[in-house]
Amino acid sequence: MTEIRKQGVIAITRREEKFLVIRRGLTVAAGGTICFPGGHIEPGEEEHEAVVRECHEELAAVVEPRQCVWRSVTTWGTSLAWWTVTLKSEGELVPHPIEVAEILWLSVEEMLADPTLLEGNRPFLEAIRDGRMVV
Repeated sequence: MTEIRKQGVIAITRREEKFLVIRRGLTVAAGGTICFPGGHIEPGEEEHEAVVRECHEELAAVVEPRQCVWRSVTTWGTSLAWWTVTLKSEGELVPHPIEVAEILWLSVEEMLADPTLLEGNRPFLEAIRDGRMVV
């Protein structure tokens, strides 16, 4: 069993059939992969606060947290809380210059077919595809 060393959050938002995803910057862990936005929970921070902060840091996005819909643990021991969020403004999303190489809107099928998908996202996406998860 993997020891839990850190905690993190993942932000899930969609427009019709497309989800907001990022391509990670090349100099960060798992650089060049596509995944949902997110990051670590800071000491003293609640999950819903962390997901708001991470969206602002990575995308300059203002979001409203909705609910935690999924939990997972990465192979390196980070416990993740997957939160649905609503974009509060239609302003331009701005990628963090180091953490985010590209901002994308992709369907579940497009993400699952992408060879650069961060593997930890696969079980969540398969649950959506197979109807075991509705977001």
